[in-house]
Amino acid sequence: MRSVSVVLLLFLAVCSQAQVEQGAATPAPPPPPEKDALKINLNADGSHYFQFTVMNQTWVRFNESNPYTLVEGRPKDNTVDIGLRRTRFQAFGQLTDKVFIYFQFGMNNFNSQFNTGSNRKLAAFFHDALCEYKVSKGNQLKIGGGLTIANGLSRFSQPSVSSIMTMDVPVFAQTTVDQTDQFSRKLSIYARGQVGKFDYRFILSDPFPITSSGTANEYNLDASFATMGHQLQPQAYIIYQFFDHENHTTPYMTGTYLGKKKIFNIAVGGIFQKDATWHRESIAVPDTIYQDMKLFAVESFLDMPLSSRQDAISAYAGFFNTDYGRDYLRYNGSMNPANGSRGLDGIPFHGPTQGNTYPMFGTGKVIYAQLGYLLPENFLKAKSRFMPYVTFTNAKFDRLLGQKMNVYNAGINCLLNGHKSKFTLDWQNRPTYTQDFITNKVIKGSRKNSVVLQYQIFF
Repeated sequence: MRSVSVVLLLFLAVCSQAQVEQGAATPAPPPPPEKDALKINLNADGSHYFQFTVMNQTWVRFNESNPYTLVEGRPKDNTVDIGLRRTRFQAFGQLTDKVFIYFQFGMNNFNSQFNTGSNRKLAAFFHDALCEYKVSKGNQLKIGGGLTIANGLSRFSQPSVSSIMTMDVPVFAQTTVDQTDQFSRKLSIYARGQVGKFDYRFILSDPFPITSSGTANEYNLDASFATMGHQLQPQAYIIYQFFDHENHTTPYMTGTYLGKKKIFNIAVGGIFQKDATWHRESIAVPDTIYQDMKLFAVESFLDMPLSSRQDAISAYAGFFNTDYGRDYLRYNGSMNPANGSRGLDGIPFHGPTQGNTYPMFGTGKVIYAQLGYLLPENFLKAKSRFMPYVTFTNAKFDRLLGQKMNVYNAGINCLLNGHKSKFTLDWQNRPTYTQDFITNKVIKGSRKNSVVLQYQIFF
């Protein structure tokens, strides 16, 4: 556990140093107001503008490996790795009263095992490229199109990753990530807006074929994305906002406002695609059965200040009904620190099971919740803010044959300058599974842990 101790000491050293430097008895003179140094005003009042942002998220991680994990051909019980979870550049602007444009370029999950055996330089790509036209005078109706994350299912299907409370988003809500989309983005047209207390978005997407995903797609008794045929994908997402309206500049949804807004929402969302998946009827009968993908979610989000001490609460709870087709299951892990496995290392035909992966996507039902508390200002006499959090994922996937899939996370943010400069320390506990090939029974293995220290810069 020496590696875990190193990660913890790094986090404590950074936060304690921030406290020493910022907790002086003699207050410094107030700084001049911050300027949007990367913002170009196109008219006198700044309502027309073009702006640039940059973000980088660096991880240092200790991970207990899943059974039979190999790293570059050698068995590894645990790993320590350094990587770039996300590196992003945004360029966007309100060019006229009616016209908005948005681009995002960057890369994800770049560590030593990225593209092993291929070209490690091929990493960055356009995430978003969209144009939007404001039909109404206010935000009642905007229509847009292009490569976009605008999505129908959940707020975490279209998250603003620079403002999330937890170290990482619940990736299962990005339901087809890198299967029939480009890191959750699709070529789409959409209408979105805010009318009274309602915030809505309706999307029609043209998903990418699974054959262009760069990964093998097994055809067997369990559903997988079909390699024949092509259908459009209608989506819808509707929010009822009890208090303040959420930000509406881009289609992305804020993770936490750090007490700067009073938000309480309930929402429903859905995605449908006809004949999205297929499977073989049985071992004896080779007939192909096509199935529709039907995804539905209902959720609630709370994010608001609590008192004059500038403390705040952030909470979320969501129920997801995810029907990809018969016994669909897919393993996944963020920025996997391993690149191989040996032996019968899990449930077959459902993606790589080495490193830090677990059954993340599947036909079944998922409950996800998170809770965080922004501690009051001057906690520990420091100007840095602290925000501990916990999350819980409970899934009951058909392919696990009655076994529940629970993932636990707990962590704390050290906010040196809000979301612009912050350290996050996160602990995760996840399950492992194997399968008895004689009885076909799914067997729970030992649970595994990971500890991650992240530093985020966003400007």
